[in-house]
Amino acid sequence: MTKKTKPVVYADRRFLDRLTAAPGFTSVSASVISIIVGLILGFILLLFIDAGSSFLGMSDLLTYGISSAKSFAKVLYKAAPLMMTGLSIGFAFRTGLFNIGATGQYTIGAFFGLFAAIMWKFPWWAAILIAMLAGALWGAIPGFFNAYFHVNEVITSIMCNWTALFLCNLIFMNTPGMWLNPSDRSRTISVVTANPSGLLPRFGLDKLLDSSYANIGIFITILIAVIVYFILEKTTFGYELKAGGYNRHASVYAGIKSKRNILFAMMIAGGLSGIGGAISYLAGTVDYTISSTSLLPMGFNGIPVALLAFSHPLGIIASSVFIGYLQVGGEAMQPEFSAEMVNVILSIIIYFSAFSLIMRGVVRKFLKRKEKKETPDTPDAPVEPPVTESKGVEN
Repeated sequence: MTKKTKPVVYADRRFLDRLTAAPGFTSVSASVISIIVGLILGFILLLFIDAGSSFLGMSDLLTYGISSAKSFAKVLYKAAPLMMTGLSIGFAFRTGLFNIGATGQYTIGAFFGLFAAIMWKFPWWAAILIAMLAGALWGAIPGFFNAYFHVNEVITSIMCNWTALFLCNLIFMNTPGMWLNPSDRSRTISVVTANPSGLLPRFGLDKLLDSSYANIGIFITILIAVIVYFILEKTTFGYELKAGGYNRHASVYAGIKSKRNILFAMMIAGGLSGIGGAISYLAGTVDYTISSTSLLPMGFNGIPVALLAFSHPLGIIASSVFIGYLQVGGEAMQPEFSAEMVNVILSIIIYFSAFSLIMRGVVRKFLKRKEKKETPDTPDAPVEPPVTESKGVEN
């Protein structure tokens, strides 16, 4: 008999096999490819505009966020509300809903968080709770109409965005004490002067990072992202929410209360956006400003954050920090490039993340094709001779 020789498998090959077989490898690699392609397109655009300054501009975009502790503090400051709106949209995605109303929920949360801090003199944590409740109630509106009247949540969410903006403006204009001064009702009075206890604590981070943007907001949002991950992946409630998102009719057949879950999912998504609004404005670095022509962009910026992370709560932590990093780097590109051009470049990079879904399919096809090529043909099994019955010798 000939002994079968076992194929030699090298350690690095085993490591690569385990790496490519990991559940999140395809998603992460697709996101990385999308980021690289987006940066390349942005650089090509810079070459067309100003070839002489294009290398310096791209260098500022990619390095300014970590060039100093102060700039890194600003990255974390911008990433915190981005993380919350990204979680809001990602949570709705995982439950089969499209929360295009995150910007309205963010606006409601920001305004009522400020209202609680300025008018009611609530401490920062209570103001955040008020913002969360306000955002949740606002998110319940499209959830209710979708669950009980089968109205598409995209339509009602868009309507709620503008309604939220004008409602906040109406309350603001008719609330003495919220204005900077009676002759200027365009923006709120600063939380620093109205109620210092309403500011997010800094716990010495402002001195450590030498920046007024430093506060505990980023730690709060990371903790919430971990909690959202635990709810979605480790609880029965999260399983029911996802089951309804994958197949609403099958979940109803299985005994899951689909209408209730749709309402809860939109309320949770709205509450997350509301927290993001409060964290952004209770930092004390920006005041709420009246606008009747444009919505706050933070809610819309949460869409590419969720897409880039494939709606995974832990991935949203990384994608929000990355996009905040690009925003800070984009500010450093001025005055060589105008603010509008910086926004165009950021839009190319950020919104190219929508192609992450296509990239993930490409990566999967590549891995399958590579696996077929590298799988050796198995030899045919030896054919055993048929068993024949032997007749016994009769005595």
